[in-house]
Amino acid sequence: MKNQQQTWYKKLIIAALTVSIGLSAGMVSAPHQAGAAPAIDASITATSRASQVISIGKHYLGRPYQFGAKAGQTRTFDCSSFTQYVFKQVGVNLPRTSKQQSHVGSYVSRNNLRTGDLVFFSIPGKPGVINHVAIYMGNGNLLQTYGAGGVRITNIHSGTWSSRYMTARRVL
Repeated sequence: MKNQQQTWYKKLIIAALTVSIGLSAGMVSAPHQAGAAPAIDASITATSRASQVISIGKHYLGRPYQFGAKAGQTRTFDCSSFTQYVFKQVGVNLPRTSKQQSHVGSYVSRNNLRTGDLVFFSIPGKPGVINHVAIYMGNGNLLQTYGAGGVRITNIHSGTWSSRYMTARRVL
């Protein structure tokens, strides 16, 4: 009996390590075949990629904001070059402007935001027109860049962000 328990325990540890290694590598297994492990749930993969997006984005905290910053470089960012760059690092290609990005992926209601969702805002003087994009981090926090201070973390309920909220899209 003790030998069976040890064998079961070893199999459990091997399975846990396999899943852990697969998630950290962002791997999705092939379709289920006889003797093969089942594919990793798509929501787990999306969660892993969302964590990667946030981690990559945080690497640029404090990086200066420059309106119209050139796409693909990291010396400065504007809001949409930042989201475009960060998401590209996890294999998601986004268009260049916030308005264009607001048409990619699937609609997400404000009450259903998840980490990694793109959140869109109007700017003062242009109500109802999408002119800003941020990355939702969870717990009401946004990873974004604008003005003095550059890339930063802000709360969606602080300042005028809540009143300028327009829509959100899920691309992961």
